[in-house]
Amino acid sequence: MEEFLQQLPQLAQQKKKENTDFFKKLRKKKPKGLDGAVQEIHNEVFEEVDCLTCANCCKTTGPLFTNIDIDRIAKHFRMKPSDFIDQFLKVDEDQDYVLQQTPCHFLGADNYCSIYEVRPKACREYPHTDRRKIYQIGTLTVKNTSICPAAYKIVERMKARLTT
Repeated sequence: MEEFLQQLPQLAQQKKKENTDFFKKLRKKKPKGLDGAVQEIHNEVFEEVDCLTCANCCKTTGPLFTNIDIDRIAKHFRMKPSDFIDQFLKVDEDQDYVLQQTPCHFLGADNYCSIYEVRPKACREYPHTDRRKIYQIGTLTVKNTSICPAAYKIVERMKARLTT
């Protein structure tokens, strides 16, 4: 896994145009049964990929924190939401709350998340490859192929199996 992770940004960059074009074609002409096929591919890949051996998303990028996320996590820590924000978050250029730093403060050395049960929605849904109408988030999915080995493999299998 470690070797693949080191190669992943370069592999994803090499496939970026091809993947972007693939998602543009999907948007224009959606194959019949697309959602079911993508869900099947997602499930197959996640039988092979163990996030706990990777955690690259937690090490290299940070999720967006919604107000609902902030309230839930602050309650978990018995903190005021404003104190949670002050201690862990910052506002980015899009005016969204994000982590002050990466790797994520809540990621342990064993790749376990210390707030897993109350983690942000963005973390629960990452890499968003089991979402219905995945063709609507092609740009995000292509971006995630440079971070997440599972996303990379899912897109490669989608290209191999789905005709547009």
